[in-house]
Amino acid sequence: MALIDHMKKELGALKPSDILAFNHDISQIPDIIKLTLGEPDFNTPDHVKLAAIGAIQQNDSHYTASAGLPGLRQAASDFLYNKYHTRYDPATQLQITAGVTEGVFATLTSILNPGDSVIIPTPIFPLYIPITMLNGGEPVFVNTAEDGFILHPEKLAAAIDAHADSVKAIVLNFPTNPTGVTYSREDLEKIADVVRGKDIFVISDEIYSELTYSGQHVSMGEILPEQTIVLNGVSKSHAMTGWRIGLIAGPADVMAQIGKVHQFMITSATTNAQVAAEEAFKNGQNDAEPMRQAYIERRDYLVPALEKMGFSVAKPDGAFYVFAKLPKQFGTSSWDFARALAHEAKVAVIPGATFGPGGEGYVRISYATSLDLIKEAVKRMAAFVAAHQ
Repeated sequence: MALIDHMKKELGALKPSDILAFNHDISQIPDIIKLTLGEPDFNTPDHVKLAAIGAIQQNDSHYTASAGLPGLRQAASDFLYNKYHTRYDPATQLQITAGVTEGVFATLTSILNPGDSVIIPTPIFPLYIPITMLNGGEPVFVNTAEDGFILHPEKLAAAIDAHADSVKAIVLNFPTNPTGVTYSREDLEKIADVVRGKDIFVISDEIYSELTYSGQHVSMGEILPEQTIVLNGVSKSHAMTGWRIGLIAGPADVMAQIGKVHQFMITSATTNAQVAAEEAFKNGQNDAEPMRQAYIERRDYLVPALEKMGFSVAKPDGAFYVFAKLPKQFGTSSWDFARALAHEAKVAVIPGATFGPGGEGYVRISYATSLDLIKEAVKRMAAFVAAHQ
């Protein structure tokens, strides 16, 4: 009863997503250019769509195994091995979910007890915070803004020491939303050295792995497989956000518990979407490459344009976001800036404050839209900044 009462209290205190609410509000402004959501402007590859159409035509419309279609789990396991050198038994170590959002919820619900702590390096996509709280956990924030938006091992160790035996997990998200910064093998090995052998999980959200710009993405599942729960999927790699297919991979004993929670939540992911995802993993292993090249081109236009206006930018090395520090004349209120920019210049960005400690004074700008629209947005922003000198 105590947990139920706690959940009711937390639900009553929670507000809808700031990002979705702000995006909805500014969508009412005529001629607005939205650089807000993490929504690829590419279409799902044709061979993936045809696989789903085939499944529908063959009346493949019944429940699958709760863990997902065996063929999809095998294809996902092969994809992760071929790309990131991780080894997961598709029968016992891999779960198909309704997007990474469900994956985060199922994972945290499975591992957390009331009073547990979750270390969350910020700025970060805020989803992990309310889900931790709903499960009776305490978010422990580590501000990375002064460290190049990377979780340094010394600060991680200090956070673990400060919370003694209550730390159950740390969250990593890379390439990172909202900054586009990613972790090198050396960075991950240093983090692994801090937590190795401790009763602490690493929840590694790697949904943007295929949109790494320089070098090869390194998975925490390769570095510390015995303690890591990897989240991934096809939303960003194959422009399939609306298909809602994600995956969780990790140690078999943990995955057995996560599978129970997933089963009680949704039974199984949509069947034809699973068929499409199997095709994506099996025959579309490099489908992200054209998108990646386009994002690099957009980044290379946007970053110097913002710096010319007076923004400070940590150059993204993945995903499709710029996290830009406001020019001095605008102060530090990211909400005031974003509202003014939307109404006066008709350009929408996301206030940095919504991404947790270290985010205030910044805005997140998504370049998952055409270069022509980005150029027009830059033109409007430049005029807005000049008018507020």
